[in-house]
Amino acid sequence: MNLRRRTAVATVLAAALLAGCGFKLRVALTFAFQTLAVTPENNGLVAADLIRYFGKTVVPLAPTPGMLARQVIVDILQEVRAKNVVGINASGQVREFQLKIRIQFRMRTPDGRELITPTEISQQRDISFNESAVLAKEAEEVLLFRDMQADLLQQLLRRLAAIKTLDSP
Repeated sequence: MNLRRRTAVATVLAAALLAGCGFKLRVALTFAFQTLAVTPENNGLVAADLIRYFGKTVVPLAPTPGMLARQVIVDILQEVRAKNVVGINASGQVREFQLKIRIQFRMRTPDGRELITPTEISQQRDISFNESAVLAKEAEEVLLFRDMQADLLQQLLRRLAAIKTLDSP
């Protein structure tokens, strides 16, 4: 076989393998609702990111007259951030931390029917520590927490998009 034919066969074989394994590119998320309320409205960084993501489709729990009514309510039940020591050296000095973020949420209709039961999502990262670079490590910690928060938001959005209908079962 010449080189051109080998390249064509390899390309077709690679395409067949990718199609066979279920690979597909990520598409834009679509949601079964046009308006939502997020609680707590003023607390929690993940709730604030969720409100920022949906923008004008977010309405308050108690809408004023003339406002669109909310179709679903996303409750951020709990948001916990933790920093634990996981490694020390022979002199007892910290060498490694583990950073964790955990959120618990649910999605319900205004009449109280749960579309997503209370669900927990968590992220964790390990970070080494060096007492001679404290400021740099603090900045790295902030960036890692921000990265974990963005990952949590994406997971949360995918779970909200998995709801295909708001009709009762």
